Amino acid sequence: MDRFNIFYQRKSVRKFTEKKVARETLTQLIKAGMAAPTAGNKQPWAFVAVDDPEVLARLGAVLPYAGFVKDAPAAIVVCGDLSKAFEGVEEPFWVQDCSAATQNILLACEMTGLGAVWTGVYPLQERINAVSNILNLPEDIVPLNVIPVGTPSGSPKPKEKWLPENLHWQTW
Repeated sequence: MDRFNIFYQRKSVRKFTEKKVARETLTQLIKAGMAAPTAGNKQPWAFVAVDDPEVLARLGAVLPYAGFVKDAPAAIVVCGDLSKAFEGVEEPFWVQDCSAATQNILLACEMTGLGAVWTGVYPLQERINAVSNILNLPEDIVPLNVIPVGTPSGSPKPKEKWLPENLHWQTW
């Protein structure tokens, strides 16, 4: 197997079977997220694992393009912990750090045969407030995204995204 294959096979999955995702598996996925690079090793992230159908339904109801969260057996909410982030003009690095953690989680899902998709919350204040209220997040915790996780229903296919014209060498 091509060792880069995991990147090319990753896909956004929005339909899931009813099969539960074990909490041990969710923990491993989050552990993979925490292995991501982070500016200054600040690790300004926090994660909320959700497997309660009621909470999943509430999340699906407030995310306009992610109503399917209600049908997922689990979700991981990737959050920035501003109490751990840089201060001042460097504070926004938390978004990059949490994005790297998110990508690790998505790749870990693919590696384990699970499906997942990044559904955005930040920077839209209405979504931030709604997700924060549902999850009872402290004031310094900002939800970046919600990742529904489960066994894919059907056979979703990855999209071809390689475009040679987007690669430049040395200068533009």
